[in-house]
Amino acid sequence: MSLVRLALVGFLAAAPAQAAEVTVFAAASLKTALDEIATGWQAESGNSAVLSYGGSSALAKQIQEGAPADVFISAAPEWMDAVAEAGLIVPESRVDLLGNRLVLIAHGAGGAPFTLDTSTDLAGMLGGGRLSMAMVSSVPAGQYGKEALTSLGLWDSVKDSLAQSENVRVALQLVSLGEAPLGIVYASDAIADAATVSVVATFPEESHRPIIYPAAVIAAGGKPEAQAFVDYLSSPGARVVFEAQGFAVLTPG
Repeated sequence: MSLVRLALVGFLAAAPAQAAEVTVFAAASLKTALDEIATGWQAESGNSAVLSYGGSSALAKQIQEGAPADVFISAAPEWMDAVAEAGLIVPESRVDLLGNRLVLIAHGAGGAPFTLDTSTDLAGMLGGGRLSMAMVSSVPAGQYGKEALTSLGLWDSVKDSLAQSENVRVALQLVSLGEAPLGIVYASDAIADAATVSVVATFPEESHRPIIYPAAVIAAGGKPEAQAFVDYLSSPGARVVFEAQGFAVLTPG
């Protein structure tokens, strides 16, 4: 073998492996925390995460239609179930990652808190305005919200006064901008926009199903780094970020 060829072989052997890019489809409510966590993962691993946020139902349907995702993080088990039943996840990669709370927010940072129960005049509190929610037919935050309002006997009084959005972050934005006086979002969303909205009530946990965020690797992606990213979501560093943003971390520390 010539010296030139030997030098070339040596150079190729010494060259660092090309960084991988993992495409992550994630519930919109994860944005603030996951943006920070993905930056940390890139700094530690050298690999990058391309984050695509939306309503869990819309993301699940995109994956079912062949969208090139490597990881899916849903805000409700049912949309992960739909993807799993289509044979599109790596079953052993699935983990119940996070929990959350459902809250009522008001525009402005100085809202006075109160206890939300069956006697609350929520319709009266709207003052002719709209109650901002994610779509109650398909988006988990909206579904949990409708379930909680129904449990408290408040649904019928506000169902004709809704402003429904394609995901919970848009519902948050409507209240943040003052376009709706009140909204139903996750506790983590309220923390992400604490300068312009305030939590005025927390829905009783028994008023709705537990809020669980499952994560899984998408089988078609075939990247080992996808599992590494899912594993990183349970790391001590990621746990600190999630908890600071109001999530409950369900995986062992």
